[in-house]
Amino acid sequence: MSENIYQKIAIDGLWRNNTATVQLLGLCPLLACSNSVVNALGLGLATMLALTASNAAVSLARNFIPNTLRLPIFVLIIASFVSCIELLMHAYTYQLYQALGIFIPLIVTNCALLGRAEAFASKHNTHLAAFDGLMVGLGFLLVLVLLGAMRELLGNGTLFANMHLLFGDAARSWTIAIVDYKKFLFFILPPSAFVGLGFIIAAKNIVDEQLKQRQQAKKIQDVNTGSKRVRTTGHIS
Repeated sequence: MSENIYQKIAIDGLWRNNTATVQLLGLCPLLACSNSVVNALGLGLATMLALTASNAAVSLARNFIPNTLRLPIFVLIIASFVSCIELLMHAYTYQLYQALGIFIPLIVTNCALLGRAEAFASKHNTHLAAFDGLMVGLGFLLVLVLLGAMRELLGNGTLFANMHLLFGDAARSWTIAIVDYKKFLFFILPPSAFVGLGFIIAAKNIVDEQLKQRQQAKKIQDVNTGSKRVRTTGHIS
């Protein structure tokens, strides 16, 4: 039973109920900070850590929080963890922290964090709540990085540029560049994020439709193979 619960949480967070492609939450940082892989990865990791930690804390304190003060306390818990993450980035990845700017503290206002705290963490045990936060945050991170990779590749002709801002000097050689590529300004600007996200959502919908058709075809096949022809003989008077 527990394996089925964890599997369902993982599928919902990563695909079926993905924050970015299904619920369409957190679009402001998603669209604003997805112009490169390093920016997308930095913001995505910060959001995932905040989601996991706040979900676990809300679950631990759920029996001690008055119903009338539920939402303000949830916001306070989320803000506390986001402040800790902001201070860590300020100390260890200062240049990336400057590049992301206001969008790190704005994680507090991300509806996904408050939504998961209210809908899931406040009703389940700590292990499930933390795992739910991890999967929801990972789903958001994957969409963010995919969008960042698309925009960086089409806009600058590179992949994994400036990764040293997150991983240190050892990552300076990670850059993959396309030879003789002229920059496509549109994909560097924010409006391209709407186009890129639209293509990602469309691709997900196509895959979902194909999976649905396969499931229906499998059900029909199972019914046909499972049915037996009954032959009666004899004389009824």
